Amino acid sequence: EPVMDKAGSSFYSQIISSGPDSDWSAIMQCYFTAITQAKKNIYIITPYFIPTDFILNVVKVTALSGVEINLMVPERSDTWLSHWGTMSYISELLEAGVKIYLFKKGFNHSKVLSIDGEYCIIGSANMDTRSLEHHFEVTSILYNRDCASIIENQFRCDLIRCELLTLEKWKKRRKFFRFYESLARLLSPLL
Repeated sequence: EPVMDKAGSSFYSQIISSGPDSDWSAIMQCYFTAITQAKKNIYIITPYFIPTDFILNVVKVTALSGVEINLMVPERSDTWLSHWGTMSYISELLEAGVKIYLFKKGFNHSKVLSIDGEYCIIGSANMDTRSLEHHFEVTSILYNRDCASIIENQFRCDLIRCELLTLEKWKKRRKFFRFYESLARLLSPLL
């Protein structure tokens, strides 16, 4: 049954759940489908970007195909290991053309995607292996341009609290940061 928005217009939503009691990683498949179907742009906000190889590869391939992917992650995570785990993916994402923004004013715990301004995905699942494969999570797909627009506008408003990373700047980071990233990457399947 359709949902009503503030203006009284109806739109459809879809609820997806996944967890260790299922053979299907439904939310991961939802993310995969949304990312591969994008034609223009994707906005992603997540507190942890420690993706499965499946999601990492689809993000890189989609960016390389010319779709603008904007990823916002916290500059500092709530745990040391999660922070360095996320940072371990930055180089290859930048090389693929993903625009990465570090949120500098606190810990943004949002978990949202907006696809082409057409629909958005909002839920409890982080973009990490634990959420996508091992935890019980729920997410909703809102097939509504107004909802997608709200997500994208908030993303743009939050840019004043962010630092845009560049590959040139990222390559100049301290060498011991690279050690932490490598260590966290080894442990990333556990994060």
